[in-house]
Amino acid sequence: MAEKRDFYEILGVSRNATKEELKKAYRQMAIKYHPDKNPGDKEAEEKFKEAAEAYEVLSDDNKRARYDQFGHAGMSNSGGGGFGHDWTIDDIFSQFGDIFGGHFGSFGGFGGFGGSSRGRSHRTTRGTDLRVKVKLNLKEIANGVEKKIKVNKYVPCQSCHGTGAANGSGYSTCSTCRGTGYVTRVANTILGQMQTSSPCPTCNGEGKIITNKCTACNGEGVIRDSEVITIKIPAGVAEGMQLNVSGKGNAARRGGVPGDLLVVIEEEKHPELIRDGNDLIYNLSISIPDAILGAPVEIPTIEGKVKIKIEHGTQPGKILRLRGKGLPDVNGYSRGDLLVAVNVYIPKTLSKDEKTLMEKLSASPSFKPDPYEKTSFFEKMRGYFE
Repeated sequence: MAEKRDFYEILGVSRNATKEELKKAYRQMAIKYHPDKNPGDKEAEEKFKEAAEAYEVLSDDNKRARYDQFGHAGMSNSGGGGFGHDWTIDDIFSQFGDIFGGHFGSFGGFGGFGGSSRGRSHRTTRGTDLRVKVKLNLKEIANGVEKKIKVNKYVPCQSCHGTGAANGSGYSTCSTCRGTGYVTRVANTILGQMQTSSPCPTCNGEGKIITNKCTACNGEGVIRDSEVITIKIPAGVAEGMQLNVSGKGNAARRGGVPGDLLVVIEEEKHPELIRDGNDLIYNLSISIPDAILGAPVEIPTIEGKVKIKIEHGTQPGKILRLRGKGLPDVNGYSRGDLLVAVNVYIPKTLSKDEKTLMEKLSASPSFKPDPYEKTSFFEKMRGYFE
């Protein structure tokens, strides 16, 4: 599978392009590679779809922010749909026809494509998007997880199969637009006659009117119900990240295009591990004897407890790095580490014998600090993280 091109490169705009610049660039690309202008040209058709996908993401503030942060990896989620769509030509015509001043094929008076049957297609409604929150623990984030969630939403009416018409009944052609779904108006201006098209107000752009409405949904084609949806969440996601399950939002009226399900990630706090990007931090407290003599200790990881050895003479503030024991990158390129920050516990109270022992030890040359050690504790700490 070929690697996807950068969306900004596809539209030929800079990364700080405004919405108007994006719309203008997309309009130019769509005109250039329109299938009616390039009949039978598969390459032009793919470029047409490619431009639509790029505009769909960059014209949406939330999707654009995720794309800028995570690239194409942030635009998909394995097995559960993606941020963008698997575009078809008809999807594009129904989704972005308004950019061209009405039905897509006329290009708002640019000409050359007005005869396209596709240009006179009926308006397609789209269901609204839904947003849900999914809470994950560190183990689920580290390995990826499949979640099943119950979502209350609009679903197609089973009585009429989403058509809005009662069984046995049908539709009549809209007399206002004569079945085209659009009404055309001609206005006289100083530049001559100007023709504009807009969805028919009588049939809402559908081109037809139900002769006998379904009583279960009152002719809407949708009813309120619930659906259990399976979501595959990739490894390495983070708090606030949003995944898009295409087509799992609210169903559209009378057989339109369903909306999307937006899944917002919430991260449960681990009782012992602290997340820092893809790294994990564990604060380990050891006794003075263990720091001096060395000792084996148990530390938690995502997969369970592991044993490590504390070397003799370990200093407070020392950072032990366990390579690859952190979280995977959401793009799949690398994995973080587990950083063990060593803290030496100093008791606040001592028994008489313990105090005597400490006084004896303090007189020993081995317990005297090095007067030539000038590096501060904070400088040491910074070095471990660089």
